[in-house]
Amino acid sequence: MGAGHDHTPKSVTRAFVLGILLNALFVIAEVIAGFWLDSLSLLTDAGHNLADVGSLVLGLLAVSLASRRPSGNFTYGLRKSTVLASLINSVTLFLAIGALSYAAISRLRNPVLVHGEGIAGVALIGILVNTGSALLFMRDKKNDLNVRSAYMHLLADAGISGGVVVAGIVISVTGWAWFDPLVSLFVSLAILYGAWGLLRESLRLSLDGVPSEVNIQEVRSYLTSLKNVDDVHDLHIWALSTNETALTAHLVMPESSDPVFFHDVNEELFHRFRISHATLQIENRDGQICGQRC
Repeated sequence: MGAGHDHTPKSVTRAFVLGILLNALFVIAEVIAGFWLDSLSLLTDAGHNLADVGSLVLGLLAVSLASRRPSGNFTYGLRKSTVLASLINSVTLFLAIGALSYAAISRLRNPVLVHGEGIAGVALIGILVNTGSALLFMRDKKNDLNVRSAYMHLLADAGISGGVVVAGIVISVTGWAWFDPLVSLFVSLAILYGAWGLLRESLRLSLDGVPSEVNIQEVRSYLTSLKNVDDVHDLHIWALSTNETALTAHLVMPESSDPVFFHDVNEELFHRFRISHATLQIENRDGQICGQRC
């Protein structure tokens, strides 16, 4: 017996749309400024922000696909597309890191003096845009990897833009041309740190691993503590999407329980562990499947 819950509030879709618009406009402005000021750190930041726009578009597409009804060929619907979006986002980030790091190392060998005040001014706008965009996702970030990855990316971008502001000030005061590509390298390392965690979790969910926020031993302990349950086996927990977790388990009991038992267990699994789709099979000690009674 399973329980279902709606996990795609309209606020998530609205946050993705607004985040895409805000960041797309800023990327255009930052690219223009980067070329105008000949700043690699601004162009690096713009490249990262462009990757985030792409990730937000993928996230919005995944949310849309996940809301489609199940069909004969896709009995769970297209919920798993949210996991696929997170995986694609993490891979594209790694590709972006490689390209940006190569450009930064090349610029370190041949530094070019840039306009520090202009860099700081543009990056300051970036802090406001990224922080505002991140706040759009703050309410729903705890329950959805897709939303949480968008939130963390945007918040990291705000911090990275802060680093670019510092770079602009340092360059304007000291005239150190090499400081611009150096900041670009540090930005790339910051992106790498966040991208690695996202890639690891996305791969875990893609391979039907137990979501990191669920402790399978705690789930097993809860099920074995239930009244009349002698044993639990064939316990499986996996992600249906980035915000929905499923469970199947066999409970060894002396006799089958009434529907209230299943309802209460399913509700408790959801409230304790955010497991929204649970299927429980009752068996007796001889391994026979129970009906109303064994």
